[in-house]
Amino acid sequence: MGEATTTGLQYSPDYAVPPGETLVEVLEKLGMSQAELAERIGRPKKTVNEIVKGKAAITPETALQLERAFRIPASFWNNLQRNYDAAVARLEERERLRQHLCWLREIPVRAMVARRWIRPFKDRVDQLQEVLAFFGVASPEQWREIWANTSVAYRMSTAFKSDPGAVAAWLRQGELEAHDIECAAFDKARFLGVLTQIRALTVEPPEVFQPQLIARCAEAGVAVAFVPQIRGARVSGATRWISPGKALVQLSLRYRSDDQLWFTFFHESAHILLHGKRRIFLEGDVSSGSEAEEEQASSFAADFLIPPDKLDCLLAEGRPSSQTIQEFAEQVGIAPGVVVGRLQHDHVLPYSHYNGLKRRFEWATEET
Repeated sequence: MGEATTTGLQYSPDYAVPPGETLVEVLEKLGMSQAELAERIGRPKKTVNEIVKGKAAITPETALQLERAFRIPASFWNNLQRNYDAAVARLEERERLRQHLCWLREIPVRAMVARRWIRPFKDRVDQLQEVLAFFGVASPEQWREIWANTSVAYRMSTAFKSDPGAVAAWLRQGELEAHDIECAAFDKARFLGVLTQIRALTVEPPEVFQPQLIARCAEAGVAVAFVPQIRGARVSGATRWISPGKALVQLSLRYRSDDQLWFTFFHESAHILLHGKRRIFLEGDVSSGSEAEEEQASSFAADFLIPPDKLDCLLAEGRPSSQTIQEFAEQVGIAPGVVVGRLQHDHVLPYSHYNGLKRRFEWATEET
C-alpha cells in the first residue's frame, strides 16, 4: 500500500480474484452443481469448469445466461469480469515496471518529493508509477521518447553539465503549472506591446511584478511559470509551445538577481516572437538549435531593456559611477541592477563592481 499523504491513501491489491470464485459461492449457496448449471444455461460442462477455475472468461453472452439461471443481473457478472481483467492487467504491468526500477536513478525523486511535485511511496514500483504519472507517460521508454527529445528552447549554464532527468522534471512542472493559467489565444502584436509594459515592472518588487507579469502575458497568449530550480537542472529559463495558441515562458531565478531574471525573461520572449514553434534552442549546443538564433534572442533582450542609443549616451564620458548609473536607470525607466548587469556583460565594468545596485530574490520556500 502507498504511504498516507495529504492527498489521501492509495491502495493497489497484489492479487486478482477471478469471477469463478464468486460463481462457486453462488452455486454452493443454491446447492447447485456445475453440471446442473451447464444444463440450465446450455453450455458444455467443460466451459463452466474453466470459468470456475479462472481459465475462461465470463463473456457478455454468458453473463446474460447466468442472469436467467440465478436471477442475478448480467451487469454484476460483467463487472466481476471487467474488474478481474483490470486487476490482472495491473499486476502484469507492475511486474513489467519492476524490470525498470533502475530508471528511477535518472530522476531526482527525493528533490521532487521535497518540492511536493510528487507524492512519496515506500514501495518502489508505486513510486515509479507516481513518477510516470507526473511526466504523463506510460513507461520509461515513452519518457525517453518524449522528454529526452522535447522541443524546448532553454538557457542553461555551459560551465556545468545538467542532469537530463532533473531538467525534464523542472520543465514538466512548468508545463503542469502553465496548464492552470488561463490564456487568450496568442497574439504576436499584443505580446510585443505587453513587453513594453513589463519593462517598466523591472523597478518593482516581486510581490508587485510577478502577478502583473503573469496576468499581462496571459492576455497575449503566453503563460509565465516561476518554478524553483531543482538540483541538477542548471537552467535559468525555458520556452516552449504547449498548444498552437499558447506559449510558455518558464523562469527558475537560478542566479537570483534582477538583471539575470529580466534578461532571461526577455531572451525567452524573443524566441516566442522571432522563432518557430517546434524549434529546439540550447545555449552553447549548436546541434540542438541555431547559435545565430540564440544570439538574436540575446540581442533582442539586451536592446529591449536598454536601447543602444541610450546606452551610447551613458558611455559617452567613459566608465559611469554608481550615482550616474542610478540616475540613468531612473531616466530610462529601468532597474539600476539591470544596467549594472549589462555593463558587466559588456566588460565596461568588472563583475565585482556595483553589485549592491542589484536586487536579490529568494523563493518563499526553499528546497530542504
